[in-house]
Amino acid sequence: MRTKNRELKDLISIGPAMLHDLELLGIRSVGQLAEQQPRALYEKLGRVAWQHQDICVLDTFAAAIAQAKNPWLPAAQCRWWWWSRKRKKATLSRTSRGRPG
Repeated sequence: MRTKNRELKDLISIGPAMLHDLELLGIRSVGQLAEQQPRALYEKLGRVAWQHQDICVLDTFAAAIAQAKNPWLPAAQCRWWWWSRKRKKATLSRTSRGRPG
């Protein structure tokens, strides 16, 4: 669904568990989500939930935020694993240049 009336549940890669996580973070609309940063949400969720989050949660936030910002995002970029590969590639690039990931 690519309309202005999209709901969080309409975003690809967002299932019941992620909907719950977004609710914990106070995110209740696609518009609110579009204003967020993936890393900030990931870190906040760890604090709010009182537990370490799998790094794939960061990738899911990245996919969801990208979709929230761009309803015409290519289908491949709507999947969390596209963002996981991008994150891993960036980390590898930083590490190979002698910088910590």
